[in-house]
Amino acid sequence: MTEVAVLRPDRLGLGEAIRWADGAVMLVDILAGRLLTAPEDPTAPLDEPARLPVPLGAVAPVCESPGTWIAAEGTGICVIAPDGSTRWLARPGSGAPVPMRMNDAGDGAGSLYRVDRDGTPVRVLDGLTVPNGPAFTADGTTMDLADSARGIIRRHPVDPVTAGLGAAETFVVLDDGHPDGAGRVAVWGTGPVRRYPPGGRVDRVLRLPARQPAGVCPESDTLHITTARVGLTAPPAEDGAVFTAGVDVPGTSTPAASCRRGEISE
Repeated sequence: MTEVAVLRPDRLGLGEAIRWADGAVMLVDILAGRLLTAPEDPTAPLDEPARLPVPLGAVAPVCESPGTWIAAEGTGICVIAPDGSTRWLARPGSGAPVPMRMNDAGDGAGSLYRVDRDGTPVRVLDGLTVPNGPAFTADGTTMDLADSARGIIRRHPVDPVTAGLGAAETFVVLDDGHPDGAGRVAVWGTGPVRRYPPGGRVDRVLRLPARQPAGVCPESDTLHITTARVGLTAPPAEDGAVFTAGVDVPGTSTPAASCRRGEISE
């Protein structure tokens, strides 16, 4: 059985959006508005480059701008500067009949947005409930997106020129828990992380001593997993921790952004 370890002392309310960026693991604690990065020492507490006054759903590094991030924040999308200040690109969630934060939704009221290279947000999918992920193949021509509340992961072809999405097909349907991720899937509510190869049939299961895994980040033969304490009454000590585990099938870290003319930068 794969050994799962908790090395860092941090316990997060809602640890999410974990990814590899700028040579390090980074993640968010959504409801606390915290952007976090993992120091090289695997036992050290997480660093906090920024703390915002609204929920922080996810971030990604801005091309050729070290320390600058594009973020799903509050009810919209913004750019976070190295000093923690923000520049808003749009607030699409504010215009909903019931205002919704990014990375949250209501039954059938959720949407997926793309941010184009000039910083323009474009809604590309609607009718979702709690969209999570997404995950792309290495060549960028396929996107997997979980609708966590509905227990389904769908697969979309992606046009490599326009970034437009083709018709979805069902990749995985869960009858237990709520999926977050694609190939490596954190199952919220029941505790495991499952690996689904391209055929969509689970071939490996990693069990955690926590009930709410919320994000998965591969780093070669190591897997980093965020969990959450939100909604739990008297949560056990390891709920909300960041877990690490060795895996026998290496994963691919999120590729670094490639800069092109017109791409958002500071």
